[in-house]
Amino acid sequence: MKKRGWQSRFLVEAVGLLFFLLLGNAPTATEADHSVSAFVQNSIFSNKIVIFSKSYCPYCLRAKRIFADLNEQPFVVELDLRDDGAQIQYILLDLVGRRTVPQIFVNGEHIGGADDLKAAVLSGQLQQLLGTS
Repeated sequence: MKKRGWQSRFLVEAVGLLFFLLLGNAPTATEADHSVSAFVQNSIFSNKIVIFSKSYCPYCLRAKRIFADLNEQPFVVELDLRDDGAQIQYILLDLVGRRTVPQIFVNGEHIGGADDLKAAVLSGQLQQLLGTS
């Protein structure tokens, strides 16, 4: 009987410790995820043009060049230069179904990547979104 009591007590303590370890830090992780998500949403809706980019990516450089040729200054988030860059990519995955870069937004509307941006320029859709001819 004593042995069974010891095992039960041990099990209760182990479950309590596991509960603490698993859930004790949950609010911090949730707050961090929320703040990264809030940053992404705020960036998209507070800026005319947003590019989620990586500084070394040739497709990102192409997208930036397109906007430079149009005399537009995008708000650029260089994910490889940020501590939360990987988290931002997962937020983008949830938001647009892709975690690749670049991911481009104009006036809150998701354009897509560099090829999508080029197609939007050729079709006139980008100029329409920007309010230019």
